[in-house]
Amino acid sequence: TMGGLMILSGLLVSTLLWANLSSAYVWIVLLVTLGFGLIGLYDDYLKVTKQTHKGFSGRLRLAIEFGIAAVACIFFARVGQAPLSTALTFPFFKDVILDLGWFFVPFAAFVIVGSGNAVNLTDGLDGLAIVPVMIAAATFGMIAYLVGNAIFANYLQINFVPGTGELAIICGALIGAGIGFLWFNAPPAQIFMGDTGSLALGGLLGTVAVAVKHEIVLAIVGGLFVLEALSVIIQVASFKLTGKRVFKMAPIHHHFEHLGWTESQVVIRFWIIAVVLALVGLATLK
Repeated sequence: TMGGLMILSGLLVSTLLWANLSSAYVWIVLLVTLGFGLIGLYDDYLKVTKQTHKGFSGRLRLAIEFGIAAVACIFFARVGQAPLSTALTFPFFKDVILDLGWFFVPFAAFVIVGSGNAVNLTDGLDGLAIVPVMIAAATFGMIAYLVGNAIFANYLQINFVPGTGELAIICGALIGAGIGFLWFNAPPAQIFMGDTGSLALGGLLGTVAVAVKHEIVLAIVGGLFVLEALSVIIQVASFKLTGKRVFKMAPIHHHFEHLGWTESQVVIRFWIIAVVLALVGLATLK
């Protein structure tokens, strides 16, 4: 039930072997990934040992996640070059930069925590979460390499963020670890990533997006995760306010199962959506 450990071990070893460890960005991303992984590991441990689906307090879990993410964002603000270090950039509008000041920390922390929990909600069917995560990692690996290269960034008219090119190594390591995991997670799954993997991988993607100043593009590339999270929010809000459910079941992949889609149809069609969204996200570069 904690196949996430398999992913994280491969990711960590590969990064330590191949990444430039003098890069602060590498360590910040690893901090968040391992921090979120430990939260998920503890949650999985409680679920297995106590035979319950509750894990530990949701509020406490969110508070710890926001704490880790906030520390990472403060480091980002210190490591980066002003005014870009605390700025929000917009896709397509290449000259539009909004300096958030210290509001950058809560905003970026929300992006990281939201990403982690959105991937966590998506992880409900065999192979459903890991392939879209790998697609998003490939996309952001390419973006990180381009953003971290002065020549390519200038050619594409995107903001150059020195040092972020090394994050392409982490994204590549994630893809490799994900392929190894998928071998055993392919339907019918022998292992599951659990919260250990889903929280950590979602947090990793969110942190990389914040580092390369492509937070809005993350919402496009990871649109599938956003859709899964929104379906839960809408379902809960609707039931509490009106007593009625919008979807047959949330997260939304279960809704389509209730409509008669087989598990493999849901998984593969969601993979297709993830590929299309990744291509849309890449289109924002030029």
